Amino acid sequence: LWETFLKELGVDIVVSNPTTKKIVNSGTLLAENELCLPVKIFFGHLVDLKDRVDAIFVPRVVSVERGTYTCPKFLGLPDLARSLDTQLPKILDPVFNSRLGRKRFYESIFDFGKQFTKSKFRIWRAWMAGVSAQKAYQKKLLAGATPIEAIADEQVSTNNGDLKIGLAGHPYNVHDPYINLNLIKKLKKWGVSVATEEMIPPKILEHEANRLPKRLFWSYEREVVGAAFHWMRNKSVDGIIYILSFACGQDSLIQVLLESEAKRRKSVPLMSLVIDEHSGEAGMITRVEAFIDMLRWRAV
Repeated sequence: LWETFLKELGVDIVVSNPTTKKIVNSGTLLAENELCLPVKIFFGHLVDLKDRVDAIFVPRVVSVERGTYTCPKFLGLPDLARSLDTQLPKILDPVFNSRLGRKRFYESIFDFGKQFTKSKFRIWRAWMAGVSAQKAYQKKLLAGATPIEAIADEQVSTNNGDLKIGLAGHPYNVHDPYINLNLIKKLKKWGVSVATEEMIPPKILEHEANRLPKRLFWSYEREVVGAAFHWMRNKSVDGIIYILSFACGQDSLIQVLLESEAKRRKSVPLMSLVIDEHSGEAGMITRVEAFIDMLRWRAV
């Protein structure tokens, strides 16, 4: 959405490089110890970009739907970026808060677009082009593509394994190969088909998340819960791996909810995989292989 929107307004786009050890290390050096790995990596990507661009787009996404909030660190990313002990270019930080209503949301879009053009028509046309691109992207996800495949416009990889595992968690944990030590590629190599929450229609995620006795007010965590509950209830996967970040408060709470639901239903086994900058590949492989062996034994 945003790449198309900005390109339509005549902005040249530079995307930060894929996450590497160098990016993680540079971000970790700038971060406080108690911050989660994704935020540390975010800092590393800022450093990766800073000498190659005139400005960095870091929107302040307060809420993406009525009655909810995003992660506290997520909505504070522009402030965290400015607080770093390194020289960064201008931070573009439009505020998007769905709690204030549709009118204020569109005002935020126009206020942001005015930095590049005075034409309201051009801003609106760029926004509609972005929305169209986003819909096409989401259509690919629902057809079984991963976000990386959808963005690169790659052919959807076939899933013909004898087992199917659902990967629950925030998109940056599930789909960044460096963060999760290339888990998706490893699973497919081991003959396991992979399902992710992006492959489930949003209305189903919302319906499943509403099964909780109390509504979660974190929108991204609602999606994680909705996906896991959907897989557990429909038994559409053989097992679930929940990938969560160490030091993430919301992830810790969701972990308890999912593990409790998995024990209650006794339908689909769940494994929690906690990651941070010190996670080792050998330990992760051992745990995941043992989980897969258990699922295959269970299916006999």
